Amino acid sequence: MYRASKTLPYRLEMYRQLKRKRTLFAYLFVISLPVIVALAVKFGTSGNSSGPTRFGSGTADLIGLATKGAANFTTTMFYFATPFLLIAVISIFNGDTVASEASWSTLRYLLAAPVPRTRLLIQKLKVSLSLSAIGIVLLIGTSWFVGMITFGLKPLQTPLGATFTNQVALQRILIIGIYLALVLFSVAGLAFYLSVSTDVPLGAVGGAIGIIILSNILDAISGLGSIRNWLPTHYSFSWFDALSSSIDWSQMIRGAAYSVILSALFISLAIIKFNKKDITS
Repeated sequence: MYRASKTLPYRLEMYRQLKRKRTLFAYLFVISLPVIVALAVKFGTSGNSSGPTRFGSGTADLIGLATKGAANFTTTMFYFATPFLLIAVISIFNGDTVASEASWSTLRYLLAAPVPRTRLLIQKLKVSLSLSAIGIVLLIGTSWFVGMITFGLKPLQTPLGATFTNQVALQRILIIGIYLALVLFSVAGLAFYLSVSTDVPLGAVGGAIGIIILSNILDAISGLGSIRNWLPTHYSFSWFDALSSSIDWSQMIRGAAYSVILSALFISLAIIKFNKKDITS
């Protein structure tokens, strides 16, 4: 007996996406960052800079901070991965998901199964978000493991003057990971909308990455004033507040809420557009 709720099961779609080479390459991309940085720090030269030690200030010795232990190495990888690596990975998973089916001319066959259009999008979105979350977990796990092997297990020393035990450090790293997943939700929503809007996967992925890069550039222009508060990347580094002795949740809550709302808008637009779209491929 036909049931719409039984079409395109999550585990089947997850299995299909996990088998794809782009998934393997994306995860290798994530794993390679901490490995390359650890090798560069261990065997390369590292200068000591003077001035305030704050992420992104331009005067902090980030490499020196990374060598303080696994916890410090992991937080440094967050800093390196936030501007581009995680954005690229999330854009790949969410921007390629529907557009690739269209480019392979298999989309109309999925709908003829028949899989209801809204269900098809929801199932694909659930899988692409799951793959994105795995990417973030993989970054945390790899960074901690590589940092532990290379620099040992030591208390987390933050640029804000706080020192945390490894147990507390893991809690703070978990908070940062969850926040990044939420704040990058808007990137996933944007990429997913573009995936529905085009039959070219590279266009959807590249379009999402390009828009986010533009947002980062605009956010750096102080002359825009409060307008920057509405940019999707404005709160990307608010996770830094989780490294203080007493966490200031205000910016992280605002950033996460804004991202979730923006992503919900993009996903809603994607569903509306897809339900009206003439599927020819």
